[in-house]
Amino acid sequence: MKFGCFFPGAICAAVLALPEVLPAAAAQGLAGAYLAGNQAHRDNNYQVAAHYYGQALARDPSDPYLLNNALLAFVGKGDVDRAVALAYKVASGPVPSRLAEMVLLSEAIRKEDFDRADAALNGADDRFSPLLFGLLSAWVALGQGQMSTAGDRFDSMQNPAALRLFGQYHKALALASVGDFETADRILTGDENGSLRLNRGSLIAHAQIMTHVGKEADALNLLNEALRGTSDQGLAALRDQIEAGGEVDFTYIRSARDGTAEVFLTLAGVLGREENERYAIVYARLAEYLNPTSEAILLTAEVLREQGQYDLAARAYARVAQDDPMFLDAELGRADALVEADKRDAAIEVLRGLTRSHGDVPRVHMSLGDALRGAERYAEATEAYDRAVDMIPNPAPNHWFLFYARGITNERENRWDNAEADFRRALELNPDQPLVLNYLGYSLVEFGIKLEEAQAMIEKAVAQRPNDGYITDSLGWVLYRVGKFQEAVAPMERAVSLVPDDPIINDHLGDVYWMVGRQREARFQWRRALSFDPEEKEEIRIRRKLEVGLDAVLAEEKNLETASGDD
Repeated sequence: MKFGCFFPGAICAAVLALPEVLPAAAAQGLAGAYLAGNQAHRDNNYQVAAHYYGQALARDPSDPYLLNNALLAFVGKGDVDRAVALAYKVASGPVPSRLAEMVLLSEAIRKEDFDRADAALNGADDRFSPLLFGLLSAWVALGQGQMSTAGDRFDSMQNPAALRLFGQYHKALALASVGDFETADRILTGDENGSLRLNRGSLIAHAQIMTHVGKEADALNLLNEALRGTSDQGLAALRDQIEAGGEVDFTYIRSARDGTAEVFLTLAGVLGREENERYAIVYARLAEYLNPTSEAILLTAEVLREQGQYDLAARAYARVAQDDPMFLDAELGRADALVEADKRDAAIEVLRGLTRSHGDVPRVHMSLGDALRGAERYAEATEAYDRAVDMIPNPAPNHWFLFYARGITNERENRWDNAEADFRRALELNPDQPLVLNYLGYSLVEFGIKLEEAQAMIEKAVAQRPNDGYITDSLGWVLYRVGKFQEAVAPMERAVSLVPDDPIINDHLGDVYWMVGRQREARFQWRRALSFDPEEKEEIRIRRKLEVGLDAVLAEEKNLETASGDD
């Protein structure tokens, strides 16, 4: 859904048209709410920021910097109606705000007051980026009934190449919205430089347009190619609709208001990178305000998740209606957001609901298995993975993770034969997958079987991911288990440098040090391992090693195994 910012540096900088909001002076009586709001603002916690800035504004409703901060918070929270009221106050104050201009422009377009929108844009070309100004001014002209002017404005967007790309894409959408499907199709089909299908939405728009120019077969080929290896319910529904009736209505962009929403959606996708998330959420929220499509809602939720605002993201996903073709994707996203919010039981409930409404989709059962595995409910997870496997008679290479995940749950349930079969099936589908090589190799080491094969697997995994501390730890551990203690030192030390706060890796390094005679360093590593809160069983063993040494612990464990065997 995201494009990434591929503009040249100057253009990319110009797209980021929102200024950093200046800090408000903490006036007497405002300090508590102000400071709490500022902390939430820094954390991108829009809901909390809006709450505290609202409290502060109740004490000082005219402070321009509080107003600016609150404006951003309410937009980020998704309460654009409240943001509009704040934007009027900001616009009438002494401090200029591009965000306030953009919110008020959006309100005018939402009300289809295109004359007011045109007046708002007058002279804004020096305040908005060339991309934003060019697209908005063209759509506003269309809203005023001036298609010829709109076309000229889209065509004026020529340099750099990225500007032309988006200008022509939006021109095609505008032409289709007024019924000129032939020209729209020609533009979207592109030339020797490629098509103008920029994202999922542009693919839907072009498929709809193709059915109006007698290219239903091409539309079906386009959709079938996009659906290969995926379960996108929206694309599948459009494909089925075309197969059943040929021509379909052009619904992707129905008006200049929808076109403006697509402008903001385009920018939100372009800016959907970590360093630009605050700008991305503003554009995504404005797109949703103008045209609350599932596309806009899902992008909003995606940006919120990237900012760590999992509760807001879950609420955004929940706004997709059950009869919307994107409902499945929204519910899967909501479950992911709930897991990220540490509400795993709620996520599992969402996914169990999907097994009832979309039980014929393997991805639903795979996601349920992942959530149950994360909750350490391994038997239930295995059952969910079993259902997914049963629904995929001919697994493709991308299904390796399903067998890998089921291998983990089988291993945790002490069904090693089943686990090994799953890991090896995953490697058949993706022979050099480092996660599988590492997990299977490490497990073989722990069982003390097939050690040469295990070492070869882990070495191959390390070669692919040399900076993965856990895989590097596995290499050191297999060398330790086969008695190559001196060789194990270097990889174990590197593993600790890569993941310094992992209790198991520090414990392993301690064992290696002990075996090469570096006993003082071994005890230091074991104490470090204890400081990182190991599991209870491991903690007991580490403390015993500190008391009597590793040799004595190994002898005790060997005697215990012998006694158990005699019994």
